[in-house]
Amino acid sequence: MIWTLIVGFVVGLLARMIKPGADSMGWILTIILGIAGAYVGTFIANFLGMNAASGMSYLIFSVIGAMILLFVYEILTGKRR
Repeated sequence: MIWTLIVGFVVGLLARMIKPGADSMGWILTIILGIAGAYVGTFIANFLGMNAASGMSYLIFSVIGAMILLFVYEILTGKRR
């Protein structure tokens, strides 16, 4: 459980650093973003026929998934760049 929170926080921070624009969300939303991004990224990897169960591929696909969720969050909240 603690490992999931740590990985979620790291993935959320990486996605927020890579994606352009200011996203004002606290550390709890960053953790939720990272955890949800990991699920989305794993789904995308499985859809493409890739294995993203662990390692660097897991991190890359998790960050991609979190960035997708950030774009959706931006659309839903009506933020503009």
